[in-house]
Formats: sequence, C-alpha cells, structure tokens
Amino acid sequence: MQGKVLALVFKHRFSSFEKDCRNAVSLQDSLWRELISLASKTHIGQRHNFEKLKNINEFKTALPIQTYESLEESILQMKNGAKNILWPGEIKMFAKSSGTSNSKSKYIPLSKSSLYENHYKGGKDILSIFCQNFPNSKVFEGKNVSIAGSFDEQSDRRAIGDLSSLLLANLPPWLEFIRLPKKETALMPNWESKIDQISAELINKQVASISGVPSWNLILLRQVQAKSGVKHLKELWPNFRLYIHGGVNFEPYKKSFEEIIGPGEFTFLETYNASEGFFAIQDKFGQEEDGMALLCNHGIFYEFLPLADLTKQNPNTLQLNEVELGKSYALIISTKSGLWRYMIGDTVRFTSLEPYRIKLTGRVRYFINVFGEELIEDNANKALAQVCDEFNCVVNEYTVGPIFPDSFGKGGHQWLIEFEKPPVKLEEFQLALDRELIKVNSDYEAKRSGDLGLQVPVVTILPKGTCYLWLKSKGKMGGQHKVPRLQNHREVIKEILLFKAKN
Repeated sequence: MQGKVLALVFKHRFSSFEKDCRNAVSLQDSLWRELISLASKTHIGQRHNFEKLKNINEFKTALPIQTYESLEESILQMKNGAKNILWPGEIKMFAKSSGTSNSKSKYIPLSKSSLYENHYKGGKDILSIFCQNFPNSKVFEGKNVSIAGSFDEQSDRRAIGDLSSLLLANLPPWLEFIRLPKKETALMPNWESKIDQISAELINKQVASISGVPSWNLILLRQVQAKSGVKHLKELWPNFRLYIHGGVNFEPYKKSFEEIIGPGEFTFLETYNASEGFFAIQDKFGQEEDGMALLCNHGIFYEFLPLADLTKQNPNTLQLNEVELGKSYALIISTKSGLWRYMIGDTVRFTSLEPYRIKLTGRVRYFINVFGEELIEDNANKALAQVCDEFNCVVNEYTVGPIFPDSFGKGGHQWLIEFEKPPVKLEEFQLALDRELIKVNSDYEAKRSGDLGLQVPVVTILPKGTCYLWLKSKGKMGGQHKVPRLQNHREVIKEILLFKAKN
C-alpha cells in the first residue's frame, strides 16, 4: 500500500517538473536576480558591487569566469569557519573532490539551500519522471540501494567528505524507509570492507532500484551475484526495475549490467550530478531518448561558453536563449553555495531547445589535440560502443593518450582497454575503431588521410581488475573517483602500464 501511495505522489509531482522545463528562460533570469540579491552583502558581493548590477551582461563584466584555483583562498576561509565570504552565513559542509591523476583535493562548498533546493529536489524529480513514464512499475515495492563515500571529517561544526556521504547523512526521514544499506555500513571508510558488507546485507532484502557510478556498482552487483549463487539478479530481486547512473558514459558498462540483471523489463536512467551540483535528468526513454532535461529551477544559474572561445582572455558566454543545437559548450555555473561563474570542467551539447536537453560530452581537460585531431570524449565513447557492438565485446574501463611522433614523423593514439569480454581478433578491432573515429570526427579523419599525420590506434589490453587496483593504489576508491578517459599527455598511460608490469 505504501508503495502505491508513493508512486501516485511522485507521478502527480511530474506536472511541476514539466512546467519548470517550459519556463526555463524566465526561471533562469529570476534565479540570477535572486542569487545576486542574496549575496549582495557577502565579501564577493561587495567587492563586485552586486547591489548595482542591473543585468546579466553587467554581471559578466564585473566578475570574470572563475576556476577552483581562483576561488580557493575564499573557499578555504569558509572551510575554516569564516562567514559571509562567497555566500551568506557559514557553510558547514564541503564535498571533497580530486582529479584521478592529481592528488590535490578540492573542497566544494555545500549550503543547506543547495542541499534541499538542488540535490534533494533533483532526487524527487528523478522519481516523478520514472513514475510518469512507468506507472505500473513496482519501484516502491522494494528498497533503493546507493553506495556512499565516507567522511574525512565530521563534527557539529564541520562535515567534509564525498558528496554522497553528505547527502546520505542529511537525508529526509521518509527516504530512510526505502533505502539500503544501513547508514553505518554505507559510510564505512574502507571501501573493500564496505562492498563486502553491503553485498551481504542485500542478499536477504528486496531491492527495486540502485543508484550510483557504474564502475563501483558493477563491482557490488558481481559480489551479490557470487554470494547468492544466482545467474541473474532478478532471480534474487523480482521487483528490480531501475538503475540510476551518472558521472561517466554508461555505454561501456551497459552489456555487463544487462547480463547480470537478466532478461525482462528494466530501465537505465541517466543523471548529471556532480559535487558542484545536480544539473540534468533523462526524461525520455527508448526510441524517444534524446539527452537529459536541464534542471532550470533548482538553484543553479547557467552560462555556456563555446569551446572555440575557451582560450580567449575575456570570453563571452551565452544564456539559454542563445545556445544552438549540436555545439559543444563548457558549462559555467553560479550556485547557492557560493560558486560564482564557476567553470566546472565539463562540456555539454544541446540535443533539444524545447525543452532544453543536454548531453555530457566530456571534460574540458579530457581531450586529445596533439595533432589537430580535436578528439573529445563523446567521439571516443561513440566509436568504442559501435565497435564493441560489432565485435561482441564488453569494456570495463579505458583510457587514451597520444603516441608522440617517431623518427618517421608519425604519431597516434594508444588505447588502454580493460575488457570484460575481449575481441578475438585485436588487429581487426583496431582497424574498426579507426574507421568509427573517422566517421564521428572530421578533424580526426583529416589527420588520418593518407596515413600521413596519424597512424591507426594502438590498443593495449589490460588484465581484468587492473584499473580497480590502480585506483586503489592511489587511494582513489569509490565515490566520484574514476579513470580519466582522454588526455594530451602520457602520464596516466605510463602510470597504468608501469603498474601493470609490476603486478
């Protein structure tokens, strides 16, 4: 009975989500005015005369685009207890984030306003979208499973840790009735012990949905499968209907999930949620799928920077009513946690303007342009997915780096791929990968012309578990940690190959 009531509540909520999508431009304008007004008495507001700003163009002129480095001093002051720096009052929560190949930690401020108006509101929207599209689903007749990170520091005064640990620690009471595992298990600091304990807890429970980063959830589900002895998880959990994923491209993982889950009705729902904020949710499914709906009434003001202007000294950003379909933009945000005109490092492109829908295309720093090929993560994901489908392969993880020119002047790309199911003929796989990259990227095609600029990609197969163990060796277990996809250098390639040789 409780499940049916919740399903009706969330289905009814969908009308509010649709209304927000229809009024995105006006909502964004109102939100900008609210943000400026609320922060006018803060240190940053007074320094940049927020009270005198009449429009968004004046805002852009007054305040340059920010990076973590440009805001770090202010963020560390907030972390040490200073008030009214980037946002009114005192910020008591910080999501700890770091790049996989960079040991430096970032502390992303998280206010209570952002917690409830952005992250939790977005979570409710996920359920409303699902209930609207799948009204007969039994998603509330079982538990939702999420693997949280852990705290680095927690006290009455300050909480610092993975975003998922902060969200879990502050969950609304009603959510505790529908989630697993036990909070103390979910927040265990040792990742391997946590996965082992969670998998043991889940065997005797009814699970209806799971959410989180695909790579770590795949490890958990394989442990559940091994401990329970079932061939498919639907034998263990007959109401298992939904997996909510985000953070990385899902295509390399999809076949593995389908094989473990088993045949029958199941939904994979994509979200775009990061330490800096919750930005978008997939709202169409099946053949209708076309990106994720941008969350425009969730406490985040957006700007979009054309990639061609990325290196300009004073680049001009665009608002929603100025963006174009099919073009890639760097995402710039202003939030109710004090991130002002903050470049989060992700690139997106619009797939629809009515309503606004986006696809995550990669990272500003995750691309290869050593030879003028301008290969972005979206190109690599599409090509690899197509070739894996053709060769009946399943990929666990991959990373790509340049091969710098040899004595004959030829360079190329080296792909380190960890397969769950490898290709039988590697040379044919490499040629097919090259063919698909040419299809999706005209710059790559030009550089491959006549075999003069770029050689055929070199694929190196990694043993199963290599990427997991490499991340473990760097202390990058769980949460938002993942293998970087593309880079203009060979540091990650060299690290992983050296790790492979030693182990």
